[in-house]
Amino acid sequence: FFYRKQNRPETMTKLAIAALLAGSAAAFTSSPAPKSTVALHETKADLKELGPKLNPVVGYFDPLGVADSAFWGKSDEFTIGWLRQAEIKHGRVAMAAFVGYCVQSNFNFPWAMTLDGTAFPSTSLSPPEQWDALPLASRIQIILFVGFLEFYSELTPGGGVESGLTHYTKGGVPGKYPTFDAIPHSIPFKSLYDPFGLHTNMSAESKEKRLRAEINNGRLAQLGIFGFLCEQTIPGSVPLLKGIVPAIEAKGAIAMAPLS
Repeated sequence: FFYRKQNRPETMTKLAIAALLAGSAAAFTSSPAPKSTVALHETKADLKELGPKLNPVVGYFDPLGVADSAFWGKSDEFTIGWLRQAEIKHGRVAMAAFVGYCVQSNFNFPWAMTLDGTAFPSTSLSPPEQWDALPLASRIQIILFVGFLEFYSELTPGGGVESGLTHYTKGGVPGKYPTFDAIPHSIPFKSLYDPFGLHTNMSAESKEKRLRAEINNGRLAQLGIFGFLCEQTIPGSVPLLKGIVPAIEAKGAIAMAPLS
């Protein structure tokens, strides 16, 4: 995700390190209890309260003080909301990537990938090499679809439009994805989180528990997918994966170069 240049060098340094340490407790989030008014859910007090619930041993952990950095000259609440959203989003992407890596390493679709009958990349290639083997048009379609999901997630009500959610840096709930009610045509489902409506009556306590589990699983998945990629690009860098994850040979050992 792109961000604007900071006015203060020390703030920029903190932001860069925070992005690398995606598991920082500064990005903690919780599921809010139902209230009649919009409340802020990105205060430092929330982080300190949620830390022990996520990890009783570590608790609240912010050695770099990123929760107090006031990115872009904004408030600490703005900064914490942004960091919370970043961790939840990156955790979800990492979980999808980790599961996808395991599946792609052992299975590929049996039908043709393109109209001319070209098959999907073989499992003899590692997942990053499978990405490199996709036609350029396929990769562009995937990138555009992910870009649409990112754009849609940032929609906020305004100008007479009722769709979207209050922004996570302005009192909204970090990690909550809007429904697809704003899509102008008919689609088979209205929610990315619950497409079949199986959890519409879930209690607030269950939602909070599941969200805490999602944060912890997302952190673990981030370590997992980076472990795979590190061992592939730097053989021996992750001893536990030595001999399990093959080194990348395609594209000069560049992991998933998007369009090259």
